[in-house]
Amino acid sequence: MRKKLWITMLVLAMIFAVALTGCGGGQEESDEIVIGAVFGMTGDIATFGQSSKEAIEMRVKEVNESGGVLGRQVRVVFEDNKSLATETALAVEKLIEQDEVVAIIGAIASTNTLAGAPIAQDAGVPMISGTSTAESVTEVGDYIFRACFIDPFQGRVAAQFALQNLEAKTAAVLTDVGSDYSMGLRDVFVENFTAGGGKVVQTSEFVVQDTDFNAVLTNVKAQNPDVVYVPAYYNSVGLILAQAADLGIDATFIGTDGWDSPTLFELAGDAANGHFFTNHYSPDADVPEVQDFIAAYGAAYNGKTPDALAALGYDAFNMTLDAITRAGSTDGEAIRDALAETAGFVGVCGTITMDEKRNPIKSAVMIEIKDQKQVYNATVSPE
Repeated sequence: MRKKLWITMLVLAMIFAVALTGCGGGQEESDEIVIGAVFGMTGDIATFGQSSKEAIEMRVKEVNESGGVLGRQVRVVFEDNKSLATETALAVEKLIEQDEVVAIIGAIASTNTLAGAPIAQDAGVPMISGTSTAESVTEVGDYIFRACFIDPFQGRVAAQFALQNLEAKTAAVLTDVGSDYSMGLRDVFVENFTAGGGKVVQTSEFVVQDTDFNAVLTNVKAQNPDVVYVPAYYNSVGLILAQAADLGIDATFIGTDGWDSPTLFELAGDAANGHFFTNHYSPDADVPEVQDFIAAYGAAYNGKTPDALAALGYDAFNMTLDAITRAGSTDGEAIRDALAETAGFVGVCGTITMDEKRNPIKSAVMIEIKDQKQVYNATVSPE
């Protein structure tokens, strides 16, 4: 009888201990801090997702070797959205419901981020995109943030550069109609270019699946504009620049951060030379944050120079870790509040202070392409 009673008490004690271990309503202090990341590592803008992933993986290793965050190791679960909006929604759902992440980095393209952001917002999981510049992204809700400047600023910078630096009087615009990013930038550029005294003489549209741009470019050539604004991604832009050169179009092309990929030069070759695009950072910037990042990235990835997408992914991830550290918690609401209070955060792409709409106040750079290389031209700060 005593033996049976002793066994019963032992079993009850074990059950009680297991129950205590399972309580607490969140990850235990001994657990990892799990963060999700949704990038297009295959598909139309795969180089962007690949470089973003590389930068974050490099940073995870650095952080964990230094003791982690809040005394816990950090693990990132990466999901490939195949550069598609539908896949982004599925990836965000999976990260929240199955992986139980405390925050999400991504996505890259604004259209994709807009597909996943409402899911994160409804679940109370902070989501910060390094690269989605469409103004509507953070309007989804108070759990949605970004580390990049927004399209109204980028489009205004491009228009001012065309008018003032290139002394352009006329412009043509080519837009990817399947991209919120492209259409938003088009509208801002046109508004600012015309307000500054310029005239838009041609607007043409395409879709990302297009490979033959001769028809729209022939129309552009007939208008003989001073500049051609192409707010699109490198996979389309590379073909556009090459075909424009074949047609003998003399205009200067101006683009956006979506141009920033080595694939642009593979597609366009020397036809890319002499054109400009707005970007988030320049590897030429002689500041410690940039040069230290480039050195670490090169050491980790066989001397490769990181693009702006790598730098923005790195900044978005570090902003999240900074918020978790300041919050002293992995609770979603606490992380959200800390992200919203970000001020004076020094990143690779500049010093960031969040405004009331969860958009960073920061500068942009203008890049010129020379000899199939990016060359720093100017820095433009918010007015």
